[in-house]
Amino acid sequence: MRFRRRALAAASLGAVLALAAACSFGPPDADQQGTPPNLPKPSGEASASGAPEGDSEVAVTVLAKGLEIPWGMAFLPDGSALVTERDTARILQVGPQSDANGLTVTEVQRLPEVQASGDGGLLGIAVSPKYSADKTIFVYYSTAKDNRIGKLVLKGKVQPILTGIPRSPDDNGGALAFGPDGYLYAGTGDATNGTQAQNPKSLGGKILRMTTAGKPAPGNPTKDSLVWSLGHRNVQGLAWDKTKRMYATESGQPKSGELNVIVKGKNYGWAKADGASGDATLASPIYIWPIADSYCSGVGVVEQTVATACLLGKRVWLLDITDNGTVLGTPQALLTGEYGRLRGLVAAPDGSLWVSTSNQEDAGDPAPDDDRIIRLVFSGGGAGIT
Repeated sequence: MRFRRRALAAASLGAVLALAAACSFGPPDADQQGTPPNLPKPSGEASASGAPEGDSEVAVTVLAKGLEIPWGMAFLPDGSALVTERDTARILQVGPQSDANGLTVTEVQRLPEVQASGDGGLLGIAVSPKYSADKTIFVYYSTAKDNRIGKLVLKGKVQPILTGIPRSPDDNGGALAFGPDGYLYAGTGDATNGTQAQNPKSLGGKILRMTTAGKPAPGNPTKDSLVWSLGHRNVQGLAWDKTKRMYATESGQPKSGELNVIVKGKNYGWAKADGASGDATLASPIYIWPIADSYCSGVGVVEQTVATACLLGKRVWLLDITDNGTVLGTPQALLTGEYGRLRGLVAAPDGSLWVSTSNQEDAGDPAPDDDRIIRLVFSGGGAGIT
């Protein structure tokens, strides 16, 4: 399936045209089983002004189907992805091999430590930057009492490195990613009505920065504290661009969905603010949507385009970001209503975006193939290889 995305010059507003067309990309034929999938390659470079110019086609491919509430996605050195399922507590490997249905999906293991309920369960996953040597992955998961971060070698037992993150039926956070500085970042949920997000001694409603042993990373705003930023409702997505600028989504607020640029030590307002605030001591979002159009979770960056996948909005929002970190024009919506609720979104090593659906959960309306992982490739002047 192809969509045509048009990005105009810097002085104009961006627009998007969704054109109905036959699917021209997909899984290989049966006689190609066992070979890499015949997926389109990313291409295109951003213009010198920082805004892509001309037409950009977006190729959409379903890579995997029949999953159950996929949540986190992270890539191994061979190009395959590790995918968590929230309620089953399974870690799946997607690819690198393929068959007639798309990329092969293999259950690696289930984690008996996970106690799933509400929006808690097996959530974020991150691959060690030194995976080739240490074979270690990190997971964010819920128990009956708390949320935790643990590390393991695949098929081995989880070793908790951080416990005591507040647990609740909703707003458990779950974002987990290594930053360009090599330290591990985690987005947590407030788990209350705002009382923990503003408490610097609580792990709830924060973005945390830590070593691989779960200790406060050097250079944190407060020595011996894990807290990198505070005042968050429910952080389920973290990503960085090529300038090392950090982005995070904010889910679960009553009125507003937010995309924030995260700066060391800043306060992002919850529960003092829902969306924009006139308080100069609070950081303002880079962009705000009505909650019905957003409730976004995963976030990824390709070139100078930031993408975020939304649950209530049932779409991917694309934002073109200038060199100084502002949004150029109007965010563009992609896949609106085409695949239902969208949760996970990560940038793949090849410059494409992987997006997961979340239709098997209580609020969803699953199609026969749900849940699915979808691949987006931008070409012809849009987002390409980072």
